[in-house]
Amino acid sequence: MRSSGDSTAGGGPGIPVEGGPYPLHDSAADPSPDTIGYRGPTACAAAGITYRQLDYWARTGLVEPSVRAAYGSGTQRLYSFRDVVVLKIVKRFLDTGVALQNIRAAVQHLRARGFRDLERMTLMSDGATVYECSSPDEVVDLLQGGQGIFGIAVGVVWRDVEAALSQLHGERVDTGETLIGNNPADELARRRRDRAV
Repeated sequence: MRSSGDSTAGGGPGIPVEGGPYPLHDSAADPSPDTIGYRGPTACAAAGITYRQLDYWARTGLVEPSVRAAYGSGTQRLYSFRDVVVLKIVKRFLDTGVALQNIRAAVQHLRARGFRDLERMTLMSDGATVYECSSPDEVVDLLQGGQGIFGIAVGVVWRDVEAALSQLHGERVDTGETLIGNNPADELARRRRDRAV
């Protein structure tokens, strides 16, 4: 799948998918339920970016928080797990020299994908275009065609973000309660222990 600014096919396997708004945790495979969001500093720590980058990307619409946007002073943006995965992917693309315009097109494509699909996806780039590969055969075909200099295995990024967030604080969207780590099962176990004592 070639992800380009005009969303036209060519050069890579797959069919183009139009961009759209992030579905908020559309799968049971999501490690954090839709009631948990991550504040900016936590998202930055997990994605390996600066707060300045996070703020700029949110203001320019590159990666906006899908749980809660900031509305005036005093409100905090809340990012979903998926948002943090996308932030880390953007960072990796920037680190390898992919142009921001191409990254923006890739992010639009990621927004349109189902959550389960992200785990199995590899994003390849020749520096000018970003391609989606969903199988090892597609990666090989792309490389044999002379395209694709580097790749990002989204499943690896997913696990990196999951590990980072498990050490950081999340926030319940409905109550504003701070959660230690992102694993709600751990939080539930802690509450049961506290009640038993």
